[in-house]
Amino acid sequence: MAHLLSWAQGIVPNPRSPGVHHDNVHCQGSFKSVPTWAGRATVLYQPKSGDSCSNSLLRNSRAIRFSATSRPDSQGRTDATSVEPVETTEGRIAKLLAANERLLARIADLEKVVNEVRAENAGYIEDKASATPVASSSQAPNAFKSPEPGISLESDSGTGAVTVENSSLSQQPLPAAQEATLILSQLANIRWPSPNDEVPFWMRKSNVHDHVTSFIDNSGAGRKIEPDKNPLYIVHVTAELAPVAKVGGLGDVVTGLGRTCMERGHKVLVMLPFYESIDTTQVEGLAEAETFSSFHKGSWLPVKSFHGKVAGVPVLLIRTDNNLFKGSQIYGGDYDEMEAYLFFSRACLERMQVTGDQPDVIHIHEWHTGVLAMLYWDMYNHLSLKKPRIVLTIHNMEHYGECRVEQLNMCGLDGSAYGTIDRAIDERTIGHNPERLSLLKGGIVYSNAVTTVSPTYANETLCSGWLANTLLRNRSKYFGILNGIDTTVWDPASDPCLPMQYNARKIFGKLVCKQYVQRGLGLEADDLVGDGIQLVRRKQTPLVICITRLVAQKGIHLIRHAINQIGERGGQFVLLGTAPDPRVQAEFEQMSQKLQTSKNIRLLTFYSEDLAHKLYAAGDIVLVPSMFEPCGLTQMIGMRYGAIPVVRRTGGLADTVFDIDDPKNKNRGNGFVFDGISEDSLDSALNRALTYHQERREWWQDLTARVMELDHSWNKSAAEYLNLYNNVRVG
Repeated sequence: MAHLLSWAQGIVPNPRSPGVHHDNVHCQGSFKSVPTWAGRATVLYQPKSGDSCSNSLLRNSRAIRFSATSRPDSQGRTDATSVEPVETTEGRIAKLLAANERLLARIADLEKVVNEVRAENAGYIEDKASATPVASSSQAPNAFKSPEPGISLESDSGTGAVTVENSSLSQQPLPAAQEATLILSQLANIRWPSPNDEVPFWMRKSNVHDHVTSFIDNSGAGRKIEPDKNPLYIVHVTAELAPVAKVGGLGDVVTGLGRTCMERGHKVLVMLPFYESIDTTQVEGLAEAETFSSFHKGSWLPVKSFHGKVAGVPVLLIRTDNNLFKGSQIYGGDYDEMEAYLFFSRACLERMQVTGDQPDVIHIHEWHTGVLAMLYWDMYNHLSLKKPRIVLTIHNMEHYGECRVEQLNMCGLDGSAYGTIDRAIDERTIGHNPERLSLLKGGIVYSNAVTTVSPTYANETLCSGWLANTLLRNRSKYFGILNGIDTTVWDPASDPCLPMQYNARKIFGKLVCKQYVQRGLGLEADDLVGDGIQLVRRKQTPLVICITRLVAQKGIHLIRHAINQIGERGGQFVLLGTAPDPRVQAEFEQMSQKLQTSKNIRLLTFYSEDLAHKLYAAGDIVLVPSMFEPCGLTQMIGMRYGAIPVVRRTGGLADTVFDIDDPKNKNRGNGFVFDGISEDSLDSALNRALTYHQERREWWQDLTARVMELDHSWNKSAAEYLNLYNNVRVG
């Protein structure tokens, strides 16, 4: 018997005889090693028909347990050739053989299930009438049971979570049974949330019970990109940088564009105000750099700069001893924004002047740094800064940087010299007392090139708004370049915020993410699995997400309507966002309180980056009903995570989402689009999306997989920016 067990453990070779002997009984069956349970070998005996060994053992009442782990002897020494019997008789072998037969049958069932997953491409598994509903969240973490109660699996102490030790599984294709087994062990590893948790699930610190290791193949990640010839030195001067100083899409753009240009071999530096609200733990290697002086309000103030890295991008933080950027917020803090950004813009040029730093391109963003272009060409280019050229990107034309003449005087320019049509006067104030200037207009006039964040928005701004005349006069240097998204940060195949990662070919993790969010928010959850072996989904409630600022631009009246409409249609709706207007914020907070007991609606009147990642992964539909949208990242991030967009046709939304039912979009349809601003217009698109999700499941699954594979990365957009940089550079 010891010889038989030694062979079963792989310690000695298989005997040469066609069978093995035990207690004078000839055994004709074979042993099968399944290496996936808890990363160890589980030995299964597979009897042949008429096997006398099997029949003999089944007649006994007790048995010896097979173990793939060598055990220490009585003196504490480990002898690989010895096996310690748990019990001395053979009754347990009979139990093991019976359990073995059941387990082999279930493995065969799993192989069929996983083959169905692969055949469907999107990875969903069709409804099975015999499925047992998933256990409630109160039973977590054991809601997903071990494959066979009669066989003991090694687990983390006190958690019931199966440990998967074979990390090579994430890089190699898995046999069907092993793949399904790994899915089950991952499910067992998740600590399912509840709305009654003391710490909300989006505020938990990452640990093994919140985030499981993916079996998605990420071997293509981090591929070497061939560096561009003639590398550039690019300095971004900006008010935002994700994630340390992020309010809207501006911060994401600077981080994503900067990192992509670096990957192509270019040198990038971001200059950013050292806001009092910055979490310095997010700045890698933060250290003091140069100290210099910069002109402000008639005197020279001492300035300190600090270098470090944010999300892999080099950053230089600028501040004075009496920090002008005070308060707990980026905007609307305890400081004068106009005064602070005028000082910051000149300080950035002064730092280049005193250090001899001469970038090829200074890329400025929004009105906050528009004055830098004016300062450069009317002052610093006449000193020692000769090489740089200026590129301005307008992220939102609604923010003009309205400035009084005496305010512009603070940075050393003669404000009265800019009050003309061809310079910086705000044409809406002509004839008023006093007339005003616009720093955004000054930036347009003085920059070598001007971009906005989508081709459609560029066209829209040429024919509407008071700046249209200025843009038309500068039409030859005005371009629309569509933003990308940072596919390193926004990647469901490697996102550490998700309870289970996934991609377009292995999408089961998206179902897990959806149920995770449903449970955590107290929504009625989809039936995801049966008894831990059958991976099924009997119920599929469409989950609509809306991640937005609650302002008029974002279609706030349509968001109000969608809350009721989706609930009436049997869907679920989750809003994540805040309103800068206290009255709007209070309105949505009151609505949130009234809907606390709803099983279909959650209004979360705050912002959490971690929760945003989870919602994108959970959502079936992402709603973006903007009145105008220069670019919009929400719809692109949503598609990256498999959420189908419902959008109004405007700006960047029109450049990225194409109606699935429009015959002109036969090969590129990827969402649902409406044109009007009324509730009926929204309903025309939203109702189609809800109907298709409920009635055309296979079609919806195919669409989900297809939109996830669309390329919304910065690669194409960065190439367009680099082409523009090269066109304006000197030499």
